Amino acid sequence: MSERKNGMLAITGGRVIDPSQGIDRVADVLIKDGKIESIARAGSAPDGYQKIDAGGRVVAPGFVDLHTHLREPGLEYKETLATGTAAAARGGFTTVCAMPNTEPAQDTASIIEYVARRARESGVVRVLPIGAVTMGRHGKQLTEMAEMAAAGAIGFSDDGDPVADPNMMRQALSYSSSLGLPIINHCQEPGLTRGAQMHEGVVSSNLGLAGWPAEAEASMVARDIALAELTGGRLHIAHLSTAAAVDLVRAAKARGARVTAEVTPHHLTLTDTWVYGLKGAERRSAVGLASYDTNTKVNPPLRAASDVDALVAALGEGVIDFVATDHAPHSESEKACTYVEAANGISNLETAFASVVSLFHAGRLSMPQVIERMSTAPGKFLALGKRHGEEARFGLFGTLKPGHPADVVVLDLNAEWVVDPARFVSKGKNTPLAGVTLKGRVVTTVFGGSVVWQGGASA
Repeated sequence: MSERKNGMLAITGGRVIDPSQGIDRVADVLIKDGKIESIARAGSAPDGYQKIDAGGRVVAPGFVDLHTHLREPGLEYKETLATGTAAAARGGFTTVCAMPNTEPAQDTASIIEYVARRARESGVVRVLPIGAVTMGRHGKQLTEMAEMAAAGAIGFSDDGDPVADPNMMRQALSYSSSLGLPIINHCQEPGLTRGAQMHEGVVSSNLGLAGWPAEAEASMVARDIALAELTGGRLHIAHLSTAAAVDLVRAAKARGARVTAEVTPHHLTLTDTWVYGLKGAERRSAVGLASYDTNTKVNPPLRAASDVDALVAALGEGVIDFVATDHAPHSESEKACTYVEAANGISNLETAFASVVSLFHAGRLSMPQVIERMSTAPGKFLALGKRHGEEARFGLFGTLKPGHPADVVVLDLNAEWVVDPARFVSKGKNTPLAGVTLKGRVVTTVFGGSVVWQGGASA
């Protein structure tokens, strides 16, 4: 970790983009004692500040990830709070929210407190725990959400497993509404996906894999929106992946429903054709040796090109509120197997920005939109809850406003690099992007005024 000279750091000469303040100009960002001091005229940084030259690069608020699997406690062979936060820093993320599908599940205040304490001890960026909706994530008994909220939970999810019982979901939305915190549901109707391996379509037919219909997502999204409108609770839809579900969210927002949604980098940029193992090239004849790339197996599955187009458009419109990684690291053995046996998930904290910024390079999102969807919007989402501690202050994360924590990222939009999973600091090397050349890279991450990643070395 780089040291701050007298607690003072200046990031100079970069294009500063801060959607929370409507700023997009070349400037210096001054940091003092772990807080943003000011955004000053370029070249005006006083003597006495340690300087980072950001000329020709973008300077923005640190990214905020609402959907990260850090695996600790219980699954440390996949990831730990130390390795996961190091990967987050390399990816430009200064705040990550830890999903509760650990062993044991994060379903009590004591486990929430444990995760928060371990993150402070071993992590290099901020970790905010998410509590389970039901005990053990089994869908049978609600957790004590108020106790977990008091311990620091920022929302509740059984992610990995949908809350399938509609009455349980109704009760969860009612309970959490009194806390001001969201229920984050994995929208998947289990009766439509038993045995399914990938998106239902031409590719699944060619590969002989059981298909996963888009309607499995849309039907539960419709149910959950109806229950949110009934209860007045906050519903957040995790990893939206289909055009049909986008239409439901758009209509719900037009009615004023308390509904938000996220989308992952892989659902924005990859299609089901990647399962052929040809990095997205279609293959309509006999399958080859490269087919059945288990690193493409994810839940929800990679979808059709028409779904990807709908997701990108919805993100640009603001129908989808922000990007969340769904970082899901696995061991090598959990992917070095048949497609049917393989675990679901992609390790993508370290490739997320480059994936999303490809939409900027393609002319589909502006750079301020990319920054807003990866930092300011999820930061505002976190600030809506009635929670304990400084995290509840509006705009605390995803902003470069003076007085706020100095969480900053410096980005090189034109840097080209080849994805080499062996160089990931995450324990999870499972990515379908291995060997792919990406354009756009995080070069510096500052958390609380300290440099935790810079040009090839994490803290």
